[in-house]
Amino acid sequence: MIKNISVYCAASNRIDNVYVDEAARLGRLLGQNHLHIINGAGNVGLMRVVTDAVISSGGTVTGVIPQFMVDKGLCHSNLTAVIQTKTMHERKKTMADLSDATIALPGGYGTLEELLEIITWRQLGLYNKPIIILNTNHFYDPLLEMFACAVNEKFIREAHACLWHVAHRPKEVMDIFNRLYI
Repeated sequence: MIKNISVYCAASNRIDNVYVDEAARLGRLLGQNHLHIINGAGNVGLMRVVTDAVISSGGTVTGVIPQFMVDKGLCHSNLTAVIQTKTMHERKKTMADLSDATIALPGGYGTLEELLEIITWRQLGLYNKPIIILNTNHFYDPLLEMFACAVNEKFIREAHACLWHVAHRPKEVMDIFNRLYI
């Protein structure tokens, strides 16, 4: 049963509103379903949007953040709980350990790195939980094409081409969870 969901997403405030709106929709759905979110504790970008929407809709959020980011004033002030770590790697490991599933929204280097690492962990049997890529505005199409190319060129086994699910709208994320685990 899925109750704790790790969410990876952008920390940028300069993104198009389509990403903000869909992140807020997802946060509301997660909160309305009384799910507990684990995220990077950020007070900017989609991390803030998702946190605010989850909490205002009845859910809870644990933020996992390295001390150096707290020192820079980047920690959201309205989290249900905060776990401070020493390193980024410890942050990612803690988020994975606490979660029953992972959702990746659009984002930059950090989000992409988190997504690829959790897919790799799933491939290696270190994370045997669902991974959902929320492909808002077709953001992840180039990455998904790259994955298909890597399968076609035999860099990735075909058996490993289905380690994740793709949703295009927040409701589809919930449909996937309902079909699989909730």
